[in-house]
Amino acid sequence: MQPPPETKLHFLDYWRIIRIRKTVILAVFILVVVTATLVTIILPESYSSTARIKIERDSSDIPGMTQTPMFAGYDPYFIQTEFEMIQSEVILGKVIDLLDLNKVWGKKYAGGEQLKTPETMTLLKARMDLRPVRNTTFIEIRVYSESAKEAADIANAIADAYHGYRLEQRRQLTMGGIKALEERYQEQEIKISKVHDEANRLRKELNISDYEAAGTAPTPLIESDTLRRFETLRIEGEMRYIGKSNQLSMLRPLSKEQLRNELPNLPNIVPDPLLNELLAQLNMAEQRLVAVRNDYAADHPEYKRASEQVEALNNKVNDRIDGIMASISNQVASAKAEVDSLKDAVETAKKLDQEKADKSRPYFDKKLELDNLLHFRQVLDMKIASEKIDVDLPKTAMVEVVDHAVPGLHPVRPNKPLNIVLGIIIGLVVGVGLAFFIEYLDTSVKTIDDVERSLQSPVLGVIPQNIGYLIDEGSESPHAEAYRVLRTNLLFSRKDDKLNTAVVVSAGAGEGKSTTVLNMATVFAQSGQRTLVVDSDLRRPTMHKTLRVSNSPGLTNYLLKQKTLEEVIQTTSVPTLDFMPSGKLPSSSLGILSSGQMKELISELKQRYDFVFFDSPPIMGVSDASVLASEVDLTLQVIQYRRYPQPMNIRAKQMIEKVGGNLVGIVLNNINVSQDESYYYYSGYYHDYYSRSEETTEGSPGDKESGAKAKPEIKQKY
Repeated sequence: MQPPPETKLHFLDYWRIIRIRKTVILAVFILVVVTATLVTIILPESYSSTARIKIERDSSDIPGMTQTPMFAGYDPYFIQTEFEMIQSEVILGKVIDLLDLNKVWGKKYAGGEQLKTPETMTLLKARMDLRPVRNTTFIEIRVYSESAKEAADIANAIADAYHGYRLEQRRQLTMGGIKALEERYQEQEIKISKVHDEANRLRKELNISDYEAAGTAPTPLIESDTLRRFETLRIEGEMRYIGKSNQLSMLRPLSKEQLRNELPNLPNIVPDPLLNELLAQLNMAEQRLVAVRNDYAADHPEYKRASEQVEALNNKVNDRIDGIMASISNQVASAKAEVDSLKDAVETAKKLDQEKADKSRPYFDKKLELDNLLHFRQVLDMKIASEKIDVDLPKTAMVEVVDHAVPGLHPVRPNKPLNIVLGIIIGLVVGVGLAFFIEYLDTSVKTIDDVERSLQSPVLGVIPQNIGYLIDEGSESPHAEAYRVLRTNLLFSRKDDKLNTAVVVSAGAGEGKSTTVLNMATVFAQSGQRTLVVDSDLRRPTMHKTLRVSNSPGLTNYLLKQKTLEEVIQTTSVPTLDFMPSGKLPSSSLGILSSGQMKELISELKQRYDFVFFDSPPIMGVSDASVLASEVDLTLQVIQYRRYPQPMNIRAKQMIEKVGGNLVGIVLNNINVSQDESYYYYSGYYHDYYSRSEETTEGSPGDKESGAKAKPEIKQKY
């Protein structure tokens, strides 16, 4: 089953809560207003005086020697810091001493005994009120006192004390700073003298010349230009060495035949015209040898001469190739030797420079320390001179008393109209808030929506408050219409016209079950239907007292077969309405309602009467109500307005459903129609409407007969 949607309060719901809880609201409102009024009257009157001061950050009219003119940045904490300073012991202590408040207030508040300064300061802080003027650097010093003159004197004394404190603080800070700088200057002079003597001693011991001592570091043996030139030569030599090494590495793995073929093709790597010429001659000699071989035999002198020439040229070429390879190797070795020589020269120079630098380093370190000390002494000297000049420069007024406090003419505390108005407002707010809080804590049934949302059952009738018994008031009772509506809704809720027995139950005691049963049965009987009311509340029967009949014999006597049905049924003042009292309940027959005799009784009564209504005890406390709900045709649950919590009513409904009872609807009882207008149309509207209709009909001239006929038609409708 889907959960019911959450309901929202309408404006009329808020107004209803206010009307219902008006007693709480009025009580709280009156209490708060009376308390505020009494406190306002009892409080002693006090006067206030206000002194206004303008505060600025410390500055000079003319910037100092080492300063550049600039505007001070905004400090969001400056005003708050000065607030705390004004309320500090430094300022207030001066005010207390100046006005002798320990003695004056001791006579006033301590019976003549002089107060201690912390006690006086606590009283003074309680009388002070510091306020900044928005978007300015003004501060209002407001003081309250029973004496107007005393309030003005204290406010002016606070302003003057703060003004004097700021000036004195600036002067002390400046003079204290100059003194500290001068002490530091003297210490610096002593350090300079010691370091200077140590530097002269090191210069003599290390034999450093005047030329070298002029600098701040040792003079190198090799000039930077010479060192750069050596470095350039070294790089060029390394490039040549790398080139020759690459040539040698490329040619060394080749054979003589490969070198013959490769060397002429690599003129840029190995330029050698003689080798090219020998290779050309060898080529021609080999061609001639081929030609001679075709014409002569191997032992012919011409052939031998050609062979010898080829062999000689081969030897020359090989020798030339060996010479070229040896030359390349020599060039590689020469380049490497040149590079090594340059490296050794540079490293030797660097090593000598390092040794010289290490040797003279103590002197130059001491000289650098001396230079730093001299520079710092110069800065101190300038700072001391600047601060001394700044002291003599005219200062901007850091604190200026703009408005002095004057004695007030009229008391400002307590503000009686304001306090009373605030008491009224607070009383209303607290009263209404408390009313809504109590309403929030109240989980009882308040509206029809509460019932239908929590119990998921329809509301068949809404019964107003202070209902009487219709059997005594008659059919023209103003309360009868609410029960006629209940009767109509009950009839339409039946699924079968044969369902004519009903029991009325409730979760707790005192919710109006008996009244509802009797009045509903009376309405049924007044409409001409034979109706029986059975008082089945065996433990606390009350209906016989209402009907002013005897309770014996009754239901229990019939169930115990002591009496017949005709003997236990009694008549009432309504011709068609009968009543069966409960009878006396023996202690040994507590479960008598669940007997077979009870079921037979219900069947018998269904045949004899048009409608039978059973009154029952509370279903949460006694099992009799559950038994009756399971045996009769219809069950009505009565819920009293604002009496029991909703979970209790939900539990009662669940108990009815568990025993198989047919819960047709809810009767919402004891509604205060004067407070809850939303219920007016369920009860009062019908009564007012029909009452006016009857008055109009009876008041028509010459038409009394038609007016008399109108009443039976209205009754017959219900």
